[in-house]
Amino acid sequence: MNYFEFYDLPESFHINQAALKKKFYELSKQYHPDFYAGEEEAKQQEILELSTINNKAYQVLSDPARRMEYILKLHDLVSEGAKPQLPADFLMEMMDINERLMEVDDAGQLAEITSEVLAIEGDINDKIHVLTKDYEHLDHTAQESRRIEIAEIYYRQKYLLRIKESLDTFAARL
Repeated sequence: MNYFEFYDLPESFHINQAALKKKFYELSKQYHPDFYAGEEEAKQQEILELSTINNKAYQVLSDPARRMEYILKLHDLVSEGAKPQLPADFLMEMMDINERLMEVDDAGQLAEITSEVLAIEGDINDKIHVLTKDYEHLDHTAQESRRIEIAEIYYRQKYLLRIKESLDTFAARL
């Protein structure tokens, strides 16, 4: 079940949160299992499934990061355990940060690396914003091209998340 279709919303990286919440509450009432307690078992099961889809759809679509991942999964651009080909310059930059992180022995060095990682994260977030802001207004070919670019940045973001987790681990040790 496509969550955008379920809510009758256009596929977009930027959703009207008020419209999403309104549809969620509307469907929560419509598919509330208590209203179907007297129905036969098959109908009760159907309503329970629709109620579950409603809750999952709202959780995914209301969270920008989960919504981005969902859209990319819908179009088979990301999957669990995928090994994406990231640009060599990005990987070299991450390797350099990792190596410097392994040699950290004081809070000043850690702060410097943290600042650098946060700057990279800011650049990634800026690129995502530029690529997603007008997505729903593009034709299908342009949307497909844009999703491919977004998927590459998504994988950079995931890689950077692991670096940030390492930063937290090292910060706890100092």
